[in-house]
Amino acid sequence: YKRYLWRWLFVVYMGAVGSSRVMCDNVPGLVSRQRQLCRRYPEAMLSIGRGVAAWTAECQHQFRRHRWDCNALERGQRLLGSRESAFVHAISSAGVVFAITRACSQGELKSCSCDPNKKGSAKDSKGHFDWGGCSDNIDYGVKFARAFVDAKERKGKDARALMNLHNNRAGRKVGRFLKQECKCHGVSGSCTLRTCWLAMADFRKTGDYLWKKYNGAIQVVMNQDGTGFTVANKRFKKPTKNDLVYFESSPDYCIRDRDVGSLGTAGRVCNQTSRGMDSCEVMCCGRGYDTSRVSRMTKCECKFHWCCAVRCQDCLEVVDIHTCKAPKSAGWISRT
Repeated sequence: YKRYLWRWLFVVYMGAVGSSRVMCDNVPGLVSRQRQLCRRYPEAMLSIGRGVAAWTAECQHQFRRHRWDCNALERGQRLLGSRESAFVHAISSAGVVFAITRACSQGELKSCSCDPNKKGSAKDSKGHFDWGGCSDNIDYGVKFARAFVDAKERKGKDARALMNLHNNRAGRKVGRFLKQECKCHGVSGSCTLRTCWLAMADFRKTGDYLWKKYNGAIQVVMNQDGTGFTVANKRFKKPTKNDLVYFESSPDYCIRDRDVGSLGTAGRVCNQTSRGMDSCEVMCCGRGYDTSRVSRMTKCECKFHWCCAVRCQDCLEVVDIHTCKAPKSAGWISRT
């Protein structure tokens, strides 16, 4: 499903004019178990499409200053068993949890609703409160995501399938990020009575957390009996269920290469003054860069006016844009 965001939207259209069987059988890339779930829960497919959009945008945000920027996925490029692949599987799994759970709370799915366990009274550090409102049904979201996302990997028994299942699970655990929200009741808004509910945190929190896990991902190798992993370097700790794992080193992503899911960095905008990953030296892989001067309108001289508006002027700004040069041979590299 990672490659078919727009086709999910087509699925929804098909669902309006035909049976769920016809609809689900026309979605490419699904394994048998996923088609079964699609037929049984056709209304969930739109939610999954939204989840794909959410995690893809978050992936692009987290990698915006790196040579690999998640855009290869939109062109259907397959990744190696690298740490980038580990991040993609984790955040895509978390994205499905987020989307399905949100759809449950908004009454968009017939198969679920608010968390049925959040009823009656409870107690926290601030005292007693009553469960009210609509707590997000995260357990249902996790259960559905496990069944749908893992279905494709359960058909395989190799290292890649085990790696993907591990990272899918790590993403679902992050998808459980919840925050308690409360509303006070009483005279003049005093909190003599409180009504509380649980809501999912903003998806950016999930992306930020998985970004840290990506940077600390652990390289592994398959154990001798083929049932699990062991660390590739004995100096590193054994991965926990919360860690991301990978088994192939990442390429440099400097040039286009279908086999590793690299679009290259030719034409990418770089930062001439940066010393980080987005610097022109690093981003352009030492090939150099072109500079073009462009004019653009920006908001300037903004002032706050009581009450309650901010008014700005439109100003013309001239800036230099630096883009990476292409290698001498800019075509796709393929080893096949």
